[in-house]
Amino acid sequence: MLAVWIAAAVGWGAVAGGLRRGLSGYPRRIALLAHILTLPAVVLIPSLLGFGFLYLSIAVAAEWWALLVVTRARPERLVLHGDPRRLAAWLALTAAATVIATCMIV
Repeated sequence: MLAVWIAAAVGWGAVAGGLRRGLSGYPRRIALLAHILTLPAVVLIPSLLGFGFLYLSIAVAAEWWALLVVTRARPERLVLHGDPRRLAAWLALTAAATVIATCMIV
């Protein structure tokens, strides 16, 4: 579990740094606000449901690392340009990484 948290924290920080570095003005504020709000959501949603923190932690770690891979550590490429092929690759890679990591951990 600690390895999942570390992977999620490093991925979150890398995405936050990429958003801060690559965007400016209003899009930067909105993207960073949405990104920062994922932290309380990751804690609150499983708390309200009563289970699922491990699975959600695996999913967000996979999501952030897949985003870094697909955008080559420049998440603004997905935010600014809205390329559907890049979005589809991000979703597919996130799903595959989540399934593989869940099978390995659980």
